[in-house]
Amino acid sequence: MATNEQIAKQVVEAVGGEENIQSFAHCATRLRIIVHERDKVDEEKVESIDKVKGAFFNSGQYQIIFGTGTVNRVYEAVEQLGITGSTKEDVKKDAKNQGTGFQRAIRTFGDVFVPIIPVLVATGLFMGLRGLLTQEQVLSLFGLAPDDISQNFLLFTEVLTDTAFVFLPALVAWSTFRVFGGTPILGLVLGLMLVSPALPNAWAVASGDADPLYFLGFIPVIGYQGSVLPAFVAGLVGAKIEKFFRKRVPEALDLIVTPFVVLLIMSILSLFLLGPLLHVVENWIFAGTKALLEIPFGISGLIIGGLNQIIVITGVHHIFNFLEIQLLENLGYNPYNPIVTAAVAAQGGAALAVGFKTKQKKLKALAFPSSLSAFLGITEPAIFGVNLRHGMPFVMGLIGGAAGGFIASLFQLKATGMSITVIPGLLLFLNNQIFMYILVNVVAIATAFALTYFFGFKDKESI
Repeated sequence: MATNEQIAKQVVEAVGGEENIQSFAHCATRLRIIVHERDKVDEEKVESIDKVKGAFFNSGQYQIIFGTGTVNRVYEAVEQLGITGSTKEDVKKDAKNQGTGFQRAIRTFGDVFVPIIPVLVATGLFMGLRGLLTQEQVLSLFGLAPDDISQNFLLFTEVLTDTAFVFLPALVAWSTFRVFGGTPILGLVLGLMLVSPALPNAWAVASGDADPLYFLGFIPVIGYQGSVLPAFVAGLVGAKIEKFFRKRVPEALDLIVTPFVVLLIMSILSLFLLGPLLHVVENWIFAGTKALLEIPFGISGLIIGGLNQIIVITGVHHIFNFLEIQLLENLGYNPYNPIVTAAVAAQGGAALAVGFKTKQKKLKALAFPSSLSAFLGITEPAIFGVNLRHGMPFVMGLIGGAAGGFIASLFQLKATGMSITVIPGLLLFLNNQIFMYILVNVVAIATAFALTYFFGFKDKESI
């Protein structure tokens, strides 16, 4: 087996040499390279390099899959060759103008929401844990009943589970300001204004326990607890306004004038114009999403589970973060997650079948770790390293995802959070649905495995 230093040299040579590398960085599983000339990249040579699990162009980047841990060592070996690496932010900037306008827009949308996801993941886990600890069956093991739970304990769990969603506009506005070049703290304060306790609580208004404030007799003003779109657009517009004034206000007055003007303008725009209009749009989007997920007889799961991984390979799947946040905020649960889980698990099942059936040592060494990665929620190694390269395993994975999604939708599985799937996703189903969740994964994996093993993969002498 080649050393990481040898692999690094082979990678540099295969992508056209040092002179063809504009910038490079890495994420959890992939080396991400921006090249000057795509034609100079020898893709077959790259994929033949030891430890490479697949490679593809996406979002203006040539992404080489090495897997968790290995990619860090290869990256360091490339740096030791004297090639200066870049931060992930630098690579994003280099790739900014690459791809279609729609892809760039979705990529930017993802840049806003991805930093927020860890908080929402933690909140979802807290919800699952609370559901487990308050189950009557669990309490009975300790000789307790739901009425025995301390109100102070329940209050503490509400702090853990509700805080992130109550102040979600602040998180979104902060991240949006950061992405669009504004001062993040201004975004944070603007977002907090949208959920000020002085305003009627959005959930209280929705339940009929409070009334909106009406300005000029017809403009309804409420707090925007849990809202996403008003905070996102407010952050975008606010960052642009801040950059406008920064260029024109004298430096001596900048500290006083710019924050004052930005917060004054944006608080008025957000509360009296953007908020009321975009809240209506947000409700329409939510209603459409909910209607799709409520298509009866498991059909919604069949459709979403079958198509999800096709969307993933296009690189525009980050838009679904917004939809999942909406579901959690409005419903208190996430019916989209178990369907996506089925899609992810199925691609792992297809890769696993390839690993068992092939007699090629390198393909076996690639397929088994890739399937494990998928079972941990990361499908790129399985998709790009195994399934798509052989064609039919990917299709069989889509069928498996549709089968698992059908079961998830038919039995109305409800996750308590988002962004973690398959094995880690077990923690989101501690709400009396864990066994049905396991069944969904088993059906997805078994279907994809069987179809791939018997019909979807014919072994060859070489890749």
